Amino acid sequence: MVRALAFLPVAAAVLSISFVAPSAAFMPTPSGVSVSAHGPNGSGAGETTNSIRNCKTRISAADDGSSTETKAAPQVTGEELELMLQEWDTPLVVDAYATWCGPCLLMAPEFEEAAKELEGKVRFVKIDTDLEPEISGRLGIMGLPTLLFLGKNEDTAAVEEGKAPMAVLKQRIEGALQKKNIVDVCNFVFFDGPQPTLG
Repeated sequence: MVRALAFLPVAAAVLSISFVAPSAAFMPTPSGVSVSAHGPNGSGAGETTNSIRNCKTRISAADDGSSTETKAAPQVTGEELELMLQEWDTPLVVDAYATWCGPCLLMAPEFEEAAKELEGKVRFVKIDTDLEPEISGRLGIMGLPTLLFLGKNEDTAAVEEGKAPMAVLKQRIEGALQKKNIVDVCNFVFFDGPQPTLG
């Protein structure tokens, strides 16, 4: 059965969607992402990780800084993302984007709305591929926007022994999606919901 999703309308852009095997995982290789159960130098992630667990960023909504709003899908650094990959209270969706990317800009409000709808169930973060080229390369980001749907590796024995990574890539989508489709993919991938369809 083919999975079909509705894309945001983007003039003169060819959008592709690619799904990966649900068991594809981050592997500790020179070009891959290494995620372990421990923080730097083998220690626990500690307070830094706890502060990232419910990561929200305050941004200035006006040039003069007079008002602020809390983002449900904050922008994070590569270091913050790696710490988040060690926290598995809830699944994680990463939006790899660039500020010059038209489809990325069109999808940004849709991604934020999906984050608000699934708040408390799924964590949503954004990573600017221009500001974070190292982690973007390690994640294999080749097209923009790219959505990574990450879950906890259920093989806890292998994770504890250091034989398997904590983070498992459940789904990877290249292209701009509407809010409904982002939510539908999350429900399908993380909560055994119905398979997403064109809608």
